[in-house]
This record gives sequence, C-alpha cells and structure tokens, in this order.
Amino acid sequence: MEKIRITHFVTFFLVCVLLGIVIMGPSCKGTVSSPYQNSLLEPPTPPQQPPDGPGGSNYSYDGVRQSRYGFGAHAFWIFEPTDPIPSSAPLIVFNHGWSAFYPVIYKAWIDHLVKRGNIVIYPRYQLGFIIGTRYATYYAIQSVKNAILVLQHGNHVRPDLDKFAIVGHSLGGGITAEMAVLAQEKGLPCPKAIMPVQPFIRNDTMMKDFHDIPATALLLVIVGGNDTIAGNFSGALIFSTADQIPFDHKDFIIQRTDRYGSPPLVADHTAPLCIPNSSLVDAMDYYSTWKLFDALTDYAFYSTNQQYCLGNTPEQRFMGYWSDGALVKELTVTDTP
Repeated sequence: MEKIRITHFVTFFLVCVLLGIVIMGPSCKGTVSSPYQNSLLEPPTPPQQPPDGPGGSNYSYDGVRQSRYGFGAHAFWIFEPTDPIPSSAPLIVFNHGWSAFYPVIYKAWIDHLVKRGNIVIYPRYQLGFIIGTRYATYYAIQSVKNAILVLQHGNHVRPDLDKFAIVGHSLGGGITAEMAVLAQEKGLPCPKAIMPVQPFIRNDTMMKDFHDIPATALLLVIVGGNDTIAGNFSGALIFSTADQIPFDHKDFIIQRTDRYGSPPLVADHTAPLCIPNSSLVDAMDYYSTWKLFDALTDYAFYSTNQQYCLGNTPEQRFMGYWSDGALVKELTVTDTP
C-alpha cells in the first residue's frame, strides 16, 4: 500500500508540473515552447543570396553555354550567356587555383558572372596535379588569346575587348596579377578591373614587383583572415607594388570568419570554392567575392556601383544579416596591409 501511495503522489506531482507549464504558457521562460529555447535548438542561419544588386540573383540571362578547346596545359573553357543570346558581352578571365583545372570547383561563381551578361574564359594552364606551373601565366595568356580568336568567329557572343577584367584564386590570383602586368606586351586587351583572391606567388618562378599593372586599372586584393595556406604575404606584395594605381582606385580587403550561427562563415583558403548546389556556396560568396567583383566590373565598365567595391564604405564592408537579424562580421578594408 505504501508503494502505491508513493506512486500516486509522484504521478500527481508530475501532472501539476505539466499543468503549471501549460497555464504559464509563453510567459514562462522555462517552457519547452518558448522562442528562447527554440533559438537554442536552432541557431541562426547565414544570409541568403540578395535578390538584386552586386552579388544578387537578378540575372539578365537564364542560360550558360559551355565549350572546351585545346588539350593539356593549353586547354581552356569558354562560358557564354544565353536565353537570350547577346550580340556582344564584356570579357572576364577566371584563373583557377593550384590543380583546380576543371571549372566545376568554381562553377557557381562562373554561372553567376555569365548570367549577369559576361563571357568567361577559364584557362587550364596546368598539365597535372603537381606539375606544369613554371610557365603557368604564359600558358594562361596564350589560352586567352586563342579563346578571343574563337569568340570572334562562328556562332559565338562577340567579346567586347574594351571591357576586359581578370579574376583568380590562390595560384590563379598570382597569375591574375602577372597577366595584368604582361597583358599589353603579350597582345591582350588592357584590363579595366583586376581582383586576385587569396593570391599565392611562387618564389622561384613568379614576379616580385607589380609596378607595371596599368595605372588606369581598378584593383581589389582579397585575403582570408583564417587563410593558413596562402596567408597575406602575396596579397600585400601585389597591392603595395602596384603603385601606379592611386589609392582611390584600389583596396586591400580582409574576409572575417563569423561563427555566430550555423553553418559558420569561415574565411579560410577554401572560401572562394563554390560547387553548384552545395554548402560551399554561401554568404562568403554572395557578399564578399561575388559582390566585390560584380561591383568592380560595374564601376570599371559602366561607372556604377562604386560604393560596393571601393572607398571603405558601409556598402563595401557589409556582409548581410544572420536569420535572427544579427549583423555578420564586416569585411576589413585598408590601404596599409
């Protein structure tokens, strides 16, 4: 009988607790259904792609036509806008990182650039995973020249060579800076916009001085605050020795890691990788590399969106909001890396 009485008491106590929870409802901070506890169970999520503006999804073209030419280190891909097909378009060279010689690694970014109305050339420049980089910049330049010839004939969107820009990641960032130095000497158009992203410069084979990047070019150098592979040295070297470009036409930008929500936004060496429909495509793309390069080319080609790419403005530094309204850590912009 004693055991039965104890059991009845425990049952009565639990029923009272549950009734108290129901009666107090949302006013009780300890309730299971409170917004506070839900926020603990579901951390804030990162910003989604903005609907318009630099980095946004308001595309002028619905399709991307991809074609490949050449073999080995001399191979290259051409990506052209379709639906509708323009008669001409600005020309962008995209230089990949070490051994990322198939464009799938950056395909979401490439598609973004093309759907905005640009032609993108993706030179392979490298023979294999660990070889074929000693002459990488020269192979890349030759591939770009060959691609321009292809685009100027047949059923292709004609390249507008007065609107020429170069972007690249890692080793491709170093190649981007070298290509800008050598462009006119080697028969390429004069670049209007240049953006090395987390650039790496090989000590044994690459330039140490970028003074000859044209003074008329716009330059952004992007580095990752948690990039332990390329670090900041190569980026600072490019920025500081590209001394013909006035400070109001160039900026050195540091991406910042933000672990406030889930998944976190990490400013490491893999941040620019963006395989389509994967978790690699995130706000570090939309509000950082994509936004900055969109705005840089908009300003270089059409004299618009300067505030999103240059001048240490709020628009340039802005990285969006977490889903709970918290501000994502802003980019750091400086002229003294």
